[in-house]
Amino acid sequence: MSSITIAELNKYFKEISLNKNTICILGSMNADYTVTTEFLPKPGETVSGSPMKILPGGKSGNQAAAAAKLGAKVKMFGCVGNDSNGKFLLSNLQKARVNVSEVSAVNENTGTTIITVDSAGENTIVYSAGANKSLTKEYVHSVINKMAFCNVVGLCLESPLNAVTEAAILCHEVGITVLLNASPYMNDIPNKLIAACDVLLVNEVELSQLIHLPEKEITPTADWSRVAKCVMEQGFSKTLVTLGSHGSMVIDEGKIYHVEAIEVKAVDTTGCGDSYMGAVLAGLNAGISLYDSAKLAGIVSAYAARSTGAQASYGTANNIANWYAML
Repeated sequence: MSSITIAELNKYFKEISLNKNTICILGSMNADYTVTTEFLPKPGETVSGSPMKILPGGKSGNQAAAAAKLGAKVKMFGCVGNDSNGKFLLSNLQKARVNVSEVSAVNENTGTTIITVDSAGENTIVYSAGANKSLTKEYVHSVINKMAFCNVVGLCLESPLNAVTEAAILCHEVGITVLLNASPYMNDIPNKLIAACDVLLVNEVELSQLIHLPEKEITPTADWSRVAKCVMEQGFSKTLVTLGSHGSMVIDEGKIYHVEAIEVKAVDTTGCGDSYMGAVLAGLNAGISLYDSAKLAGIVSAYAARSTGAQASYGTANNIANWYAML
């Protein structure tokens, strides 16, 4: 059983907001050019869409905003362009109460994504890295003293791999908990990165690629003892697997838990995985267990699926608690 009472949810949110530890998130920030359609176009097909919206996004920026909106203390590290999109992204992160003082503005276009969302809330995303490519090992070394004070660090693979690996190694060496979202997935994650990773977060597609198991076999009723064994053989002792409308799975040092999904009518699933990651970061930062952080994250991501956009769909602790109390 994975449900949380409203009293428990408010207790978690209080623990998050009162905690003085800092979450550091290093990685990507993008302007999301978003259009909704009745259905996603097939190759070579043209479909009519809604007026385009420019919304704040980028996996790392989304994760930072989600955690900060829950009341966590969050500091963002990364690069944006010295352009209007860069200013737009930083302004929105600041509104979410993310500290962006160490974000570097570079002479590149800010990263962008082109997103199409259908009537069922499914999406396709094309990513153009832009300024995110400027996140280098040299940048990591220039800010590592500022990151060293944090309690938990969030990383993803939307940023250059050598910089992500360097950040993970340096943070792990000083005892900072490293949470890696292996998305977008890439083959042959470096052993040095795996060794420095304390918690892995993947969805069912990424897990399928990681352990070479057909995606259709990765469901709540799968042989998760076998799955856990395969994941741990890859070097990950603690893993979270999001399963969309089927909830998520927690593998914690060989112990396995299923977190049931919160049923909602999905409007747009863009950024839901990032809101899940942000909630887990906030939970772990406040000393909440991995399992309970995953239960919290399931509620936070369900709330995000109810409206369009990534950061634009994220709620504050009060927003989410009030909504959850009405279910």
